[in-house]
Amino acid sequence: MCTKMRTFQPLAKGELKTEGFTVKSTMKNSVVVGPPAAGAFRERPAKPTAFRKFYERGDFPIALEHDSKGNRIAWKVEIEKLDYHHYLPLFFDGLCETVHPYEFFARQGIHDMLEHGGSKILPVIPQLIIPIKNALNTRSRQVICTTLKVLQHLVVSADMVGEALVPYYRQILPILNIFKNMNNAESSFRLELLATPELCRIEAWTPHDSKQKHIFAVHAQMANEALLPLQNILHIPHFFKSL
Repeated sequence: MCTKMRTFQPLAKGELKTEGFTVKSTMKNSVVVGPPAAGAFRERPAKPTAFRKFYERGDFPIALEHDSKGNRIAWKVEIEKLDYHHYLPLFFDGLCETVHPYEFFARQGIHDMLEHGGSKILPVIPQLIIPIKNALNTRSRQVICTTLKVLQHLVVSADMVGEALVPYYRQILPILNIFKNMNNAESSFRLELLATPELCRIEAWTPHDSKQKHIFAVHAQMANEALLPLQNILHIPHFFKSL
C-alpha cells in the first residue's frame, strides 16, 4: 500500500487526492488529505429580524435625535409606561443587527429600557433567552461584544435577574466556550466582559430556599468552569470599547 498523508505539499504528477478511510485512500499513489475546517468561528449571517420589520413599519415609539454628545433615542412615550413583555424581546431580537440605524436603535433601546424598567424586567427574562442565544450564534464579533455588554447591564438592572438567568446558562455558555479557545497570539478578539464583576458575581442573587439553592449552585459551578479560564484573557480591542 502506497498511501501517503500530505497536507501542505502540492501533489506530484500522477498522485490522487482523496479523503481518509475511503476505498480510494488504499489505492497506489493516493494522497490522503486532512479534513476540511469545521468552521466553528465562521460568522453566520442572521435571518431578517422581527425588530427590523417593526422598525420599518414605524411600530416603535422612537426617533433618532442628534445632540452635541452624539446620537440618542428620542422616545415618544415615557419608557416606564411601555409594555415590556411586548417591546423588550423585540429590541433584544435586534441584537443580531449590524447595520445602521437598526443596530443603534436595538442596542441603545435595550439599555434605555433596562435603565428604566425596574420590576418590569424580571418577568420578561424567559422571553429574552432565545434572542440572546440567536445573537451569540451569529458568531459575529461585533454582535457578541454588544450582547455581552447587554448581559452585563441586564444582570444589574433589577433584583433577582441574576438568579433568573441561571437556568439558562446551558443555552448561553456553549458559544462562549467555543470562542474562549480562539484566544491566541494572532487573535485580537477577547471576551473580557465575561470576567467583569457584574457577571462573575451572579451568586449574589442566590435564593434562600435550600433546594433552589442547590440547583443554583450546580448551574453556577457549570458557569464558573466556563468563565474562570477567561479571566486571564483581559485584552480588548479598541473597537470593542466603542460598541
